[in-house]
Amino acid sequence: MPYRVDVRNAGHAAIDGLIELGALDAELSNDGSVAALMPDRVSREQVARAVGAEDVSVSPAIGRDDESVWILSPRAIQIGRIRIVPSDVDAAPHSLRLIDAAAFGSGLHPTTALCLEALEEAVNHTPPDAVLDVGTGSGVLALAALMQGVPRAIGLDIDDEALRVAAENARINALHERLELARGGPEAVAGTWPLVLANVLAAPLIEMAPTMVRRVGHHGQLVLSGIPSSVEPDVHDAYRRLGMQRVRTTARAGWIALVMQASW
Repeated sequence: MPYRVDVRNAGHAAIDGLIELGALDAELSNDGSVAALMPDRVSREQVARAVGAEDVSVSPAIGRDDESVWILSPRAIQIGRIRIVPSDVDAAPHSLRLIDAAAFGSGLHPTTALCLEALEEAVNHTPPDAVLDVGTGSGVLALAALMQGVPRAIGLDIDDEALRVAAENARINALHERLELARGGPEAVAGTWPLVLANVLAAPLIEMAPTMVRRVGHHGQLVLSGIPSSVEPDVHDAYRRLGMQRVRTTARAGWIALVMQASW
């Protein structure tokens, strides 16, 4: 588990030393103090030697995206047309603002980026009139769809806190009137959608496959992510057997996004 170090009156040389030790993230403040996230294989003594100071404060690190992304503080990121920014900073119009919360979907994880890229391509090719986002987390995918002109979206999640975060993100982006949120998985709603998104773990994707495909409309598309490359064939086969056809596969940092289309 990474941990945080803070060093007073350190400067740029300390940043360089911490990066050489393998810092996951580092920041230099205006007063010369340095903060960094260090992997647990690096000891406090190694940090002190690297920065040339004994006064090193150590505290727990805060992980984001289910402790899969380690950064000191939220930051802006551009993924295709969508620019995601922290909610408490000034941002250009049409940026997607997200609060700093535990719900998955900061935009920094490769699986979220893969989904956002697939979403943009789908919207550009055949704009859907609605999107279903299964496992919505922060609501980032559903909100990005709305920002790109999709008239309405429904976000589902089994976590009440995620639904609260998604609702707040919708409110601060003035998208709350076009986003519906519901507790549960794909069984919690009825009907079909031209575009269904699901950025969750591979095992739930396989388990939910029969219900997921029933939510995909005539020639509709399904974007699946959260899939380690090693189990992509298992996820693909679960949906292929139910009549879904592969459109394309994209990969990043060992993760896969699978875009499929209904054969009906």
